[in-house]
Amino acid sequence: MTNGSYALKARSHPSYVAFILHRVSGLLLAAFLPLHFLALSQALHGEAALDSFLSWADNPMVKIAEVGLVLMLALHLGCGLRVMALEALGWTSWQKSMVAIAFGGSLVAGTFFLLRVF
Repeated sequence: MTNGSYALKARSHPSYVAFILHRVSGLLLAAFLPLHFLALSQALHGEAALDSFLSWADNPMVKIAEVGLVLMLALHLGCGLRVMALEALGWTSWQKSMVAIAFGGSLVAGTFFLLRVF
């Protein structure tokens, strides 16, 4: 097997996909923080400012973005738990199952949140 085909095969492995999604979800969560801090600062500026922000947050597109945020949070948590299990238990034959549990758990959390939002 050549190095190029080995690298391509390794990048299609579920553990590599989980690695990438863990990093991307972390970056997206970090990108959300300024908006979160803006919302918190509106509460400090008074009731009218917070009410204005909350009325904007009732927009359906914002609700969809919130569902995406919860999915990213659950995905980041699930993949992080997988990494912690990998460090504590070592490489096991059930790595693909751990990836599936992380993805499935994040989808369940996102679905429950979606049902509550709409």
